[in-house]
Order: sequence, then C-alpha cells, then structure tokens
Amino acid sequence: MEIKSLKSGPVIWLTGAVHGDEIGGIFIIQEIFKRLRKSPLLKGKIYAFPLMNPVGFENVTRGIAITEEDLNRSFPGDKEGTLAERIAAKIFTNITESKPDIVLDIHNDWLNTIPWVEIDPNPGPKNKRAYEKAKLYAFKIGLPIINELEDAAQALNLQRSLSGSLLLNNIPALTLEVGGASTVSSIAREKDIQDGTKAIWDLLTFLGMVKPYKAEFNNQIPDNYKNKILRYSHQPDASKSGIIKYLVKPGQIVKKGQPVAKIYNVFGKLLETLTSQENSLILGHWDYSVSYPGAELISFAII
Repeated sequence: MEIKSLKSGPVIWLTGAVHGDEIGGIFIIQEIFKRLRKSPLLKGKIYAFPLMNPVGFENVTRGIAITEEDLNRSFPGDKEGTLAERIAAKIFTNITESKPDIVLDIHNDWLNTIPWVEIDPNPGPKNKRAYEKAKLYAFKIGLPIINELEDAAQALNLQRSLSGSLLLNNIPALTLEVGGASTVSSIAREKDIQDGTKAIWDLLTFLGMVKPYKAEFNNQIPDNYKNKILRYSHQPDASKSGIIKYLVKPGQIVKKGQPVAKIYNVFGKLLETLTSQENSLILGHWDYSVSYPGAELISFAII
C-alpha cells in the first residue's frame, strides 16, 4: 500500500501483523489510508505492509507455523536463509530502499492493555542520529514510552526485530503496542484501533504531512508519566497456581507495596497476594483467569 503527495517530504512506513495473531495493525493501517482519502497527504510518502506474516495469520499463530520461527527475530533477514529469514529479507530490503524517515511497527499486547510505544535499546554511537530521531518521534505520539531492556542478552535479541535492525541501519523505528491480542484468540477492538490511529495521525501532523484531526485517547496518561522514557517490568511473577483476582486496571497508578492481584484456590483460600514493587503505571494484565508459578500477570511502567 502507498500514498504519495506531489510535494516532497518525509517518507513513512507502517507495518503490521509481523506476528500472525496480532491483527490490530492491519485495521489501524486501513483506517489511516481511509482517512487519507478524505484528508489528502500534504507532503511526503506513506508506505505500508499491513500483513507481514500471512502464514501465521492464516494459522492464527504468533510465528510462522510451518517452521515455528518468530519473524520478528529474523531481521534483517537472509535471502538464502530459512523461510522466516527470506521473508524478513524481502520486507527489510523494500523498506530500506525507500530511505524512510521513520518506521512504525504495530503490535498487539494483551487484551486488557493501554496503548504504549516501545523504543529499542540505544544501538550505540554509530547510530546515534537514528536513535535520537526515534526518541523525538516517540514523544510526539502522545503515549507512554517504554524501554523494555532488561539485560544485555535481551538487547542482542531485540536487534533481530524489525525496529532493532532498522536502528542498526541508521533508520529511526518504533514499535506501537495496542490492546487486542490474547493467548486464546486475536481480535481487533474499536477503541484500540482508534488509539493506534490517533497516535500515528498525531505523528504525521507533527511532520506536517496531514491536517490535525481532533480526537482524544481512550486512556489519558497521568501527567507525571508524560514525556519520559519509562522502564518496563512484569515483576512480581506469580509463585502459586490458582484463580486470579485482579485488584487494579490498566492505566491506573499504583504505589510501592500496593496489592495488585490475589490468587485463590478453587475453595476460596487465599494463596498469594502480589504487590507492586515500585510506584508505577499499570500497562495491562494477563488474559487468563488461572495462574501458575512463574506466570507474568501484570505489566508495569516505572519512572
């Protein structure tokens, strides 16, 4: 998909469904292009790959069902490599040849999640320009900004993602996470589509590519969490098996030590109370009602 203005300007790429069971990006990209038919592009070009993983999409699987590979850990790809690497190489080549100013890769987090934008770990001084531009654009999107880095091994793993590989090639890239994916099925909810569309449109407005569109996010960011790069955490994990009762909801601010979930056995006996380890913003919680030891039940954004 592509739309071009007669006036030169920024080059933007929108990508979706690199994980086959995360379909929200498809609808968000469709909405952006529908709106552009009514409110034409003022300058620049917008390209899109709404469905990068058709095999996973058809099988409702995160990865490529045939080879069980994660396409988003196969970039920049290899045209002579595995199936995932060959698909990744084709996508990566098409994107990089257009010399984009920013690439937005759209994903779905848990069903019960507020939207947020992820910035990859700093790729180093050789790619400082791309990283600084990615940060600038992240602040203009208007959502919580999360750096998911936890350790060096994870940083290396993220370099094989689409956004991570692009940064290493000095191309600004961000990952947009909205709600709407679950461990049971993949759905697209209207409010998630609205929030994703607004986030992208706000960035296009900042770049002077479109006229402003008056809309509000369904979830407002608390003031003290705005314009900051936040740290991601899913701690504490569950240590017991049982039925989960959540005590908080996405978008809520919690204090250190505040109970966030309780786990009971089938007879109603309290087995465990999970508490927030720091003052934080609740991003979302797991879709299942049953826990097991080591389950990541709640995601937190920490200043």
